[in-house]
Amino acid sequence: MPRQYRPFPGLVLMLLLAMVIHQHGLFTARAWSASTEYLRIAQADKAVSDPHRLIRGERINCLLPAATAEALDPATTAALAGAKKFQAGEHFKENAASSANVRIVWLGATFMRRFAIKIEDASGETALQSHTLLRPSLDRHIIDDLDDGHETRLVDLWCLLNIQANGESGILLVDAVPNIFYVRDSAGVLGAVDAVWGGAGWEIGASPINDARMWPVRARVMSR
Repeated sequence: MPRQYRPFPGLVLMLLLAMVIHQHGLFTARAWSASTEYLRIAQADKAVSDPHRLIRGERINCLLPAATAEALDPATTAALAGAKKFQAGEHFKENAASSANVRIVWLGATFMRRFAIKIEDASGETALQSHTLLRPSLDRHIIDDLDDGHETRLVDLWCLLNIQANGESGILLVDAVPNIFYVRDSAGVLGAVDAVWGGAGWEIGASPINDARMWPVRARVMSR
């Protein structure tokens, strides 16, 4: 059940007061920027209970790419003998050559530090649901709307990237609008991973979900 927003009656009054102070030169540029940022986040928070933040789109079953066999200890049980592992760092590499499995022109520092070292289980198919964002939104509001299905994996992202390796049309947007995946990093902390087709290749970034970043209208959000 979405959180109910309780309006803050003094918010508009505070903004008007801040504008007056700003006009009289009593606000520094940084303070003014902070006050407007607060208003922007408060306005986004006001819309949290709006049921029309996301619209469901296409659902896809993606056959996971071949994964490397895990090096098994001799004591490992026979039940785990067929286990496959997806090692993110072996797949997510900057390579814009036409021969690349997936053309990637940029990997962000946060992605490399938190996600590229991750190892995930990988086998069979993965079923993913797409959503389109109807209003600028914060991560926490999107996650609330997605409910229990919000978590995806790096192997899910890689599976879809393989289908659209050179910017072909498909379930992922290829018009410079972000495709968002909520993934746990190597330490188990949930983060936002975004993939953007920039024309020459894919750009993969990552950010904390408590960031003040607003995802734009039309962003594609993937869930399980």
